[in-house]
Amino acid sequence: MSQLLDKAKNFLTEKIANIEKPEAELTDVDLTDVNRDSVILLAKVSVTNPYGHSIPICQVSYNLKSSTREIASGTMPDPGSIAANTKTMLNIPVKVPYGILWSLAKDVGRDWDIDYEMYVGLTIDLPLIGEFTLPLNQKGEMKLPTFSDFFG
Repeated sequence: MSQLLDKAKNFLTEKIANIEKPEAELTDVDLTDVNRDSVILLAKVSVTNPYGHSIPICQVSYNLKSSTREIASGTMPDPGSIAANTKTMLNIPVKVPYGILWSLAKDVGRDWDIDYEMYVGLTIDLPLIGEFTLPLNQKGEMKLPTFSDFFG
């Protein structure tokens, strides 16, 4: 009886390990808004769902760093679900207070951009498996707007 249970357990483990899982990619981080007290960035995440039914997203957590300094972090609880058999774009707004941007003045002054590293954890609820987090990260640079962008 013990051997039969072990075989059944190994069979299930192998089948679950080979199940297609959703894939995600952090495609872009853009400056979207400048207001009195902060800058709003928009992180864009493309998620592919291989299943014939939608998958609920439990939460999205993010962490934005520049020169090893944390600029912003947070979570977005229950942002919706991923549509069946398609790609879904998630837009994650990231609010960065000006006080933190002043600490990046050296980097900005050198080339008028911000070198960044963005970490995103996309936690989804998969049937049979449970909650599963897709870790994403991207390095890049954001060009800052100049006065001519506003008045040109």
